[in-house]
Parts: sequence; C-alpha cells; structure tokens
Amino acid sequence: MAEDILIAFTTFPGVEIAQKAAREIVDLKLAACANILPEVRSTYRWEGKLESSAEVLVLFKLTAARYPEFEKKLRSIHPYEVPEIISCKIDGGLPEYLRWVVESCAS
Repeated sequence: MAEDILIAFTTFPGVEIAQKAAREIVDLKLAACANILPEVRSTYRWEGKLESSAEVLVLFKLTAARYPEFEKKLRSIHPYEVPEIISCKIDGGLPEYLRWVVESCAS
C-alpha cells in the first residue's frame, strides 16, 4: 500500500493563502491531509537574481492516483507563476495511517 501514497510539497507566500489552498485541496479529497509549516526561509535564483524570502511550507499526503488532479488544482489556485510542486513516494509507514490516506482520497 505504501507505494500508492505520496507526500507533495509546495510553498506559499503567506499562512492565509496556504490555509485556504490546503482546505480546498483536502475538501476536494485530492489529499487526505495538509501540514502547514509557517516561516521557512527560501533562497533561490529567479529571473537571474538571487532571492531570499519568508515562505510557508505545506506538506500534502495523497494517493498517486489523485496526483494529476491534485497538481492541476494546486497549480490553478497557486499565486506563484512557477510554484514548487514536487512529490515523493512513501516507502513505508503505519498501515492504518496509509489506509486512512487511501480512504480519505477516495473519490
């Protein structure tokens, strides 16, 4: 079952927009859960310049089957021109939790 579960990462410019996006994604059952980690410091190159900004990191737990819809929806509501949307497969985890993720993402 673990191979069917992903963690997806994205950053937002603030807590309010992160919370709004997280609620919408979870309400649509595109993810089972969203963890919002406020105040991360990001350093990156954008349009040829070195940038640094405070951001909010959001971790979503979802099924691989829902990922295409998740990515499309997140991209449509994200304020960044090129948002960070990356995912990692889960190699293992508490079976009951993984089952809950699958059940929570059932359409």
